[in-house]
Amino acid sequence: MLSQFMVLFGFFALVLVSIFWINKAVRMFDRLIADGQPAWVFLEFTALTLPGVIGVVLPIAAFAATVHVVNRMTTESELTVMQATGYSPLRLLRPAIMFGLIITVLMSLLSHFLIPTSLTQLRLRQHEVSRNISAKLLSEGEFLHPAPGVTLYIRDVTPLGELKDVFLSDRRRPESPITYTSAKAYLVQEGGGVRLVMVAGLAQILRQPGSRLFTTHFDDFSYDISALISSSALNLNRVSYLTTPELLMHPHQVVERTDTTYGIVMSELHGRFTRALLGLIAAMMGFSALLVGGFSRFGVWRQILLAFALLVIVKVVEGMVVGPVLANGALWPILYLPTLLGALVSLALIFIASRPGVFRRLFAHWSRAGAPA
Repeated sequence: MLSQFMVLFGFFALVLVSIFWINKAVRMFDRLIADGQPAWVFLEFTALTLPGVIGVVLPIAAFAATVHVVNRMTTESELTVMQATGYSPLRLLRPAIMFGLIITVLMSLLSHFLIPTSLTQLRLRQHEVSRNISAKLLSEGEFLHPAPGVTLYIRDVTPLGELKDVFLSDRRRPESPITYTSAKAYLVQEGGGVRLVMVAGLAQILRQPGSRLFTTHFDDFSYDISALISSSALNLNRVSYLTTPELLMHPHQVVERTDTTYGIVMSELHGRFTRALLGLIAAMMGFSALLVGGFSRFGVWRQILLAFALLVIVKVVEGMVVGPVLANGALWPILYLPTLLGALVSLALIFIASRPGVFRRLFAHWSRAGAPA
């Protein structure tokens, strides 16, 4: 049973990760390619987002694999035969628990190590790309606005890096806006900055008041464009970028360094543990819900709906407990309430499945007691 869980889990995880990843990659592709970035930057960025996507998908894949395997075994009467030979529902739950623990270990590696590391590396690469002025400016046939009050247009960029038919409008000084046009231009690295060297062009200055236009023809002109790109300082002091040991050992120092609240730090820290435990709870609830009711030739679709409804309830409770913790970090223990609720519900369903006759008699007794004389 455990081997079947793992096989189906791999299939569902692959399908779901592909769907989520492609959806995110398409949006990132439009943004990066529009900024003139090469394809390898797109591949690098999408690879760095992959751990976060996998962390979202794994509990869903674990739940789907558990439900699918138990549904098939019930339909083919395998579970009925196993229970007839003396296997109790609690004994049958062991493979699901082992499967859930494996998913918990994988989720722990993602939540505590891979996801924070990938987010940090992704932020570093985004900062490097944002500082790449050439990539921002070398876009053919588009009116670009690299800074407020500045418009740049380049008709064509040759393979040798020559810019054809350049238009540059600088309106940062409203009293004297300047417009530059040139037949060709080059980007030149100089002194740690970037200069746009325009050749055979025209500068037009409109002076106020009076709206007098002054024109100047030039053979070559150098324009510093380094200041056009706002290069904000790289900030890696975010709670989601920090490692779990740092959050666990020095939470108050993290609060000061990240300029956030104690509740946000506690929510992020213990949220990593609860996300890892969700894989175990999803497997247990999916398995135990399908054991209730026993064999039926009409299938176990009602039990599948029950398992799905229970998982939704756990996620709703998970969302409800986050708000109080964000307001008061001392309430972080309630973040584990959804996990505890899922475990108790799973054990309750196993108890019901192990004693179906008792609950049928109780239900029949309550039905007769409530019937009119």
